Amino acid sequence: MKNLTLSTLILFFLTALTFAANGDYPAHWWQEVDRSTAPGWEVLPQDAKEGEVILSKRNELGILSNFAATDFVYKETLYKSVEGFWQSLKYPESDEDVRATAEGIEWPYTRVEVEQMTGFLAKKAGGYANSNMREMGIDWVTFQGKKIKFWTVSKGLHYQLIKDALRTKAKQNPKVMEVLMSTGNLKLKADHIMGDAPPAWFYNKIWMELRKEFREEVL
Repeated sequence: MKNLTLSTLILFFLTALTFAANGDYPAHWWQEVDRSTAPGWEVLPQDAKEGEVILSKRNELGILSNFAATDFVYKETLYKSVEGFWQSLKYPESDEDVRATAEGIEWPYTRVEVEQMTGFLAKKAGGYANSNMREMGIDWVTFQGKKIKFWTVSKGLHYQLIKDALRTKAKQNPKVMEVLMSTGNLKLKADHIMGDAPPAWFYNKIWMELRKEFREEVL
């Protein structure tokens, strides 16, 4: 998959400037949803404060979710979603991986299978992996054979991997870039309760950093 060209980035940047200048954002981004019909974890579109927008899966902003089915190639491997990438890091990389050889530990999927997952299926696969990690007493994942501390408050290697995956997703998917840049200067908020999570979990904040980065590329 190819990255977007500079001319395409410039086009999206100009679109973003128009939105920001006019405040002419789609009204349905804030369309009210009956709270009684929504799951307890969801932050609804109408919960946004002035100058904010919720990255709701109920509209096109949902393409910015890690769950979204947005193919991208990262380090020569095809992933179907950022969630699939994220959760695959928890799975054994080979038959010799200590996670694969641990006594009494079973893996319901292979790493390759998780790489091809999206949405709640990928999250479910990650849930199985979390249980195994707790059973083994490990707090690390792996990428290309390197152990990476997983739950950490620092913007370490895991954070950088996730940010780079999101960057790649945007650069290889024009619709993702278009939606991101169309948010102008709005503060992006997650569509679910985040709690006291590490920086890598706050995809909304990472997208704002990348939005700024993409703008600077065309200036």
